[in-house]
Amino acid sequence: MQTLTDGYRGMSLILTLNWDRILYLFTVGFALFMGAYLGAYLQ
Repeated sequence: MQTLTDGYRGMSLILTLNWDRILYLFTVGFALFMGAYLGAYLQ
């Protein structure tokens, strides 16, 4: 149980420190997807 709690704290710390990078990756992925979708739709 101690290991599980420590692992959860570690994951929480990583997400707290890197939430902006995760958001950046999702934003870039969404922009690429929308660009491909609009490119296929407007042709």
